[in-house]
Amino acid sequence: MKILEVKKLAIPQIKVFKIQRFSDFRGYFTETFRQQDLEKVIPNFKVIQINESYSKKRVFRGLHFQWNPYMAKFIRVIKGVIIDIGLDIRLKSPTYGKAIAYQIKSNENIDFFEAIFLPIGFAHGVYFLEESIIEYYCNSSWDPQSEASINPLSKTIDWSLTDENLKKILKENLSQAIISEKDKQGILLEDWLKDDRSKNFIYSS
Repeated sequence: MKILEVKKLAIPQIKVFKIQRFSDFRGYFTETFRQQDLEKVIPNFKVIQINESYSKKRVFRGLHFQWNPYMAKFIRVIKGVIIDIGLDIRLKSPTYGKAIAYQIKSNENIDFFEAIFLPIGFAHGVYFLEESIIEYYCNSSWDPQSEASINPLSKTIDWSLTDENLKKILKENLSQAIISEKDKQGILLEDWLKDDRSKNFIYSS
């Protein structure tokens, strides 16, 4: 995979990758993943599991995370348009409780595509602006016994670092989004601090 650019977002641990597509009159070819190339910019990120997810328009999935084993994610959009969201849940982090969002389209440019990296210590969510398919590469296997989620409607989530246009879309749509009962039962951010499991995520500078 040829990485053209790595862009840090408002929370710099979350990164957006621009990856080249080799295009001509027939269409394009691209390497969506190559371990040795990704490790150059994300040290120690070894892919163990690859997931694909299809969702209808206005679905929200998240905000998910796990700790045994810890899981980081590298996400790309195969089809459609999404808003990808990362929420900092690292205790003592200067951006604890802050969320940022980034919009990714599958067919925005034939010469490159974008993917986003969510490291350990962030709860991950996706809002689907249209019917979409996403693929995400994980550095560990899913373990339902150590998975949890933050309720995306938690009033104490701080959206101040989120792009204004995306923040407006989420504010107008999240309360009416299609959300699973499991995600609706996610822990309120204000209660997460009181949960002993929160100690699994400690900020380290």
